[in-house]
Amino acid sequence: MSGRELRRNLAILPIGTVRELTLLTDRQIRYYEQHGLISPKRGDGGQRRFSLNDVDQLLNIKDHLDAGDSTKDIKEIFEKQARKAQQSKNTDQALRRSLQDEFAKIGRFDVR
Repeated sequence: MSGRELRRNLAILPIGTVRELTLLTDRQIRYYEQHGLISPKRGDGGQRRFSLNDVDQLLNIKDHLDAGDSTKDIKEIFEKQARKAQQSKNTDQALRRSLQDEFAKIGRFDVR
């Protein structure tokens, strides 16, 4: 994971800031968490802490709702996207292993 992605995953934003960024209410944000659409981290005192990726996810949820999708539809869409991303990751890993094997063979036989 890149440094940029690590920073986007850093859960530091309180719910008040997220509320202002997304124009969602605290109740809506908690509802989406309750239904598994977002998973904010918890601070020492149990307060929700959101990352920039969480904010993006909330904005995506809002866009889907504006387009007429239900919460159930949105959850299915996100699950489908996660499965596709995992399949792509698995394919990338398999390709890397295959290339590493090929380079190892070339190195052993000193093919020029």
